[in-house]
Amino acid sequence: MRATLNVLSKEEKNKIDSTSIEILESVGVKVDHKGISKLLHDAGVQVEKDKGIVKFPEKLVRQYLSYCPSSVKFSDIEGNIINLAPRGNTIFWTGNALNIVKDKTVKEIDTTEFIKLVKVVDQLENVQGIVGTSLSNISPQARDFVGFRLMAENTNKHLRPCIYTPLGAKIMLEMAGVILNGRNLKDYPIFSIGYTNVSPLHWEQTALESFLKTSGYGVPVMLNSEPLAGATSPVTLAGALALANAEVLSGIIIVQILEKSRPCIHNIGFAHMFDMRTTLALTGVAENGLLAAAGAEMASFYNLPSASWMSTESVVADSQNAYEKMNTGLLHALGSVNIIWGIGNLESTKSISAEQAVIDNEIAGSILRAKRGIRVNKDTLALSLIKEMKFNCGYLASEHTVRHYKQALNYPKMPNRDRRANWVEKGSKFLEEKAKEKVKEILKRSKSKTYLTGSQREKLKKIEKKWLEKIE
Repeated sequence: MRATLNVLSKEEKNKIDSTSIEILESVGVKVDHKGISKLLHDAGVQVEKDKGIVKFPEKLVRQYLSYCPSSVKFSDIEGNIINLAPRGNTIFWTGNALNIVKDKTVKEIDTTEFIKLVKVVDQLENVQGIVGTSLSNISPQARDFVGFRLMAENTNKHLRPCIYTPLGAKIMLEMAGVILNGRNLKDYPIFSIGYTNVSPLHWEQTALESFLKTSGYGVPVMLNSEPLAGATSPVTLAGALALANAEVLSGIIIVQILEKSRPCIHNIGFAHMFDMRTTLALTGVAENGLLAAAGAEMASFYNLPSASWMSTESVVADSQNAYEKMNTGLLHALGSVNIIWGIGNLESTKSISAEQAVIDNEIAGSILRAKRGIRVNKDTLALSLIKEMKFNCGYLASEHTVRHYKQALNYPKMPNRDRRANWVEKGSKFLEEKAKEKVKEILKRSKSKTYLTGSQREKLKKIEKKWLEKIE
C-alpha cells in the first residue's frame, strides 16, 4: 500500500474551506486588471470598481471549480506524458533562483551557468521538470523567453519558465510551436506556467495579463499562494492555510472564466513561516512541510493536483541542508503533493547549485521509495517460500529474491553503502565531493547533446532576435 500522511481531518478541511469561502465573499480580492474585472462582473462576481475589489459568491466558486480537470498532463520535449491527479504520483522539479552556488562562493546566474545547470539536471533520473531562473546578463524583459530557448536546447524535460512579462508568455507560445513541430500543445503540453498571488489577497497586473495571454491553448497553470505566516498572513498554520486557500481559489476562478476547463494546479505549498528574529521567509522547517502536506489535502478536497517547494535555509551543501530537505520533502510527498519544486535550491530558494541538484536527486529517489510504501499480496507475503525454507537461511539463492530485490530496495548511486575499508580505498570521499565529480562528468559527456534539430534551433533564435529588437 502506498504510504500517505493525513494532516487534516475531514472536519478540519471543511472548516478551512468554509473560512476561505467567507473570505472570498466578505473580504474579496484585489484585481489589477479592468478587462478581467469586467469579465468577472459579467460572470456574476461582485465588483467594486472604485476599489478594484472583487467578491466571489460561494455558488459561483463551486460552479467554476467544477470545470477544472481533475488531472493534469505534462509532456517532455520528446512527447512522453506524465499525468498527475489528486493523491496520486509525486514528481520533482528544480526551482527558480537568483544566484548560483559553488562550494562556499555565490554569484548571479548568467546564461553560461544556467546552461550548465540545465545540462546537469537533464541527466538526473528523479527530476521531471526544469524551472527557469533569473539571467543576470539578459534584459529583465527578455529573461523568460531567452531562458525558455536555452532550456529547450539543453534538456528533454518538461519546461516551466518563470514569466517576467506578459509579452514573454506570448513569445514562448510562438517558440513552443517550433519545438512541437506540428504536434498540438493541448495534447503535448511541453511547458506550463504559473504565478504567485501577492499576499494578502491581491492579483496584480502581470499575473492576470499572463493568464489572459496564454488562455485558449490548454497550457497548464499553477496558481500559487505564498503567504508569510506571521507577516502577510495569520501566524497560525490554520489561519495561513485558510487565507492561502482563498487566494488560490480566486486565481483558479479567474483562470476558468478566461478559459473553461483549463488545467489548474492548486498550490498552497509555497507558503512560508516568517522568522521574526532574522526576518527570513523560512522554507526548510517542519512547519513548511505541514503547510505543504495540508495544502495537498485541500487540493484533493477540490479534486485538483497540488504543488509545493522544498528548500533549506542552509547556504551550502551541508548536513543542515540534507536534514531540512529530507524532512520537508518527505512530509510533502507523504502528504501526496504532486509536484515538488526545489531540486538544487539553497538559501530559502534564493540560490541554486548543480552539485546540490545531484544530491537532491538522491534525496528524491529515497522519498519516492518511501512513498511507494509496502505492497502486501500473496506473492510479497511469500508464505509458500517461508514454509519451504523453514529454518534454512538461504533466501539469497531463491528465485523469489532474484525476482523482487530491485523493487524491494532503493539503490542510490551517490551515498556510501560500502564497508569503511572499501570507502577509504576509493578515496574517503564525502557525498559533496562525489557530487562535484558527477557534475564534471555530466558536463563533459553532454557538451554537444541537444534535443532539437538544427532547423528548430535556428527558428528559435530568429524568434528571439525578432523580439529582442522590438523590446530594445
